[in-house]
Amino acid sequence: MDAISTAPDARTTDNTAGGSGPTAPEGSGGSPFPPSWEDLVTTALLGTDRRPPAPGVSGREAPVLLLDAAATATVRRRAGLRPARAARRPERAPEDPRPALPPAAARRLTMLLADRSGGAGGGRRGSSPDLMELLPQWLATANAHGYAAPPQALPALLDAARGRTDLRPAALAFAGPRALWLARLNGDWRFALRSAPGGGTALPDTEDDKAVQQLWQEGLFAERVALLAALRARTPAPARELLTATWATERAEDRLMFLDSLRTGLSPEDEPFLEQALSDRSRNVRATAAELLSALPGSALAGRMAARATACVAVDRTEAAPAIVVEAPHECDPGMERDGVAAKPPTGRGERSWWLGQLVEAAPLGAWPARLDGRSPQQIVALPVADGWQGELHAAWCRAAVRQGDSEWSRALLGAPSAPEAGGPGAVSLAERAKLLAALEDGERAAWVAGFIATHGLSEAFQLLGVCAVPWAAPLGRAVVDALNIARDAGSYPWSFSGVMGLAERCLDPAEAARLDGLLAIPDEREDASPGAGGYWAEAFQRLMSTLRLRAAMADELAPADGNSPSGENSPSGA
Repeated sequence: MDAISTAPDARTTDNTAGGSGPTAPEGSGGSPFPPSWEDLVTTALLGTDRRPPAPGVSGREAPVLLLDAAATATVRRRAGLRPARAARRPERAPEDPRPALPPAAARRLTMLLADRSGGAGGGRRGSSPDLMELLPQWLATANAHGYAAPPQALPALLDAARGRTDLRPAALAFAGPRALWLARLNGDWRFALRSAPGGGTALPDTEDDKAVQQLWQEGLFAERVALLAALRARTPAPARELLTATWATERAEDRLMFLDSLRTGLSPEDEPFLEQALSDRSRNVRATAAELLSALPGSALAGRMAARATACVAVDRTEAAPAIVVEAPHECDPGMERDGVAAKPPTGRGERSWWLGQLVEAAPLGAWPARLDGRSPQQIVALPVADGWQGELHAAWCRAAVRQGDSEWSRALLGAPSAPEAGGPGAVSLAERAKLLAALEDGERAAWVAGFIATHGLSEAFQLLGVCAVPWAAPLGRAVVDALNIARDAGSYPWSFSGVMGLAERCLDPAEAARLDGLLAIPDEREDASPGAGGYWAEAFQRLMSTLRLRAAMADELAPADGNSPSGENSPSGA
């Protein structure tokens, strides 16, 4: 049978609103010619009152006639398709050797993926947990246990990851090799191939020298980056040798990406190669090489930077109380530029302060006690700095402590969390303090943020909470709940703290749910309180408690029956 044309059928009557409409199917008393699909759609859009179908069997209503005609046309259209050349059957999906999810956890995953709205729209959130926001923690716990994703959940999982880039690493790790198989068959999921190392291409065994060399010489850029990263994570020296062999022929933008991979496993053995990269014709490559060398305290570049930086800073002993004096560089010579110092400052920055900041940031922090009369980092930071240079000097020390991961200097620059000002003696912003906290151990970090909240409240704590390990340690969790309770008693609206409340739902230890019972009642409103604030707070605390209990249930569902993770690893508590 010939395929039914989708073009308007010349044998039908006028298509205008005032026409007689499509003819009835053969046998219905009308024209022997079937109506075209376009005629049927037009009649449905206009309505059978304005465009009635052709008369049919006596007693049949016009809408019924239209539906019958549409059913008949559908059969005709499907039966009339011409047979096409058979396509090549896809290869079988790869096997996933990981253990299957426990049944209860599989059902929970289906629920989480079905709640795609996530409750992120405007308006009042209500007291129900935001399931979509719990999906990242669920995935992290499932990955820690080493479970495989149920095959039937893969399409919904990939759809969720497509809409949320922050979800992709955990979602693709959980989806496993079958996600890449599906991504090659559906253009909507191509992001999985781009996110996978080497664009989803299987990398050779890192011990197969011939295959490694072939891929490095002939592979696509993404494949070569993935190969370099895999080698670097396992055996740094061969990765560096690969890069050295083709360095001179690589494009500048490729050299920059390849050089960045040396951050993994960075060691003094990389120094000769990085010193050569300081002479690269690309400014960005030179800057990255200098940054990597400055992270090696024993490197020649670190020594050169230490000599330049310490020459600019000294202790003034002429006054009764010692103080730091600064004499910033008067020029940026070629040697400084070769070592990564950018000569031109950003708009609004002075040249000398810009150069000084770069020198101090790149100098090893271990050089300062000897330069400043043997003082400890805490004593150095406590010294006054003359002529308004304190902000610039301390900010550069902050950046150096973050780059070098120095916990002692980070602790000194953070200062006491209970200090009168909302920051330490050296931190210049919340973002800097958050970076400094990352150099501390989890327990110390949580204790510092808890002390900060107890002194300064929650208004400035959001960024600091974001760097704390999940679930929050008990002192930090108690500090957050107490601060929220204080804000409630003060009569503020809860949406002023919606960011912290959202973090608490995801990060508070589920064991803290029992402490929320006393916060669920609607408090008596003070005269100066915002109208209706008490009801909103009760609703927010109800949602928080419901979320914590749900997270506890999720963790129980994901726990293996024997108490041991299938992957042999310990799972994060408080999913």
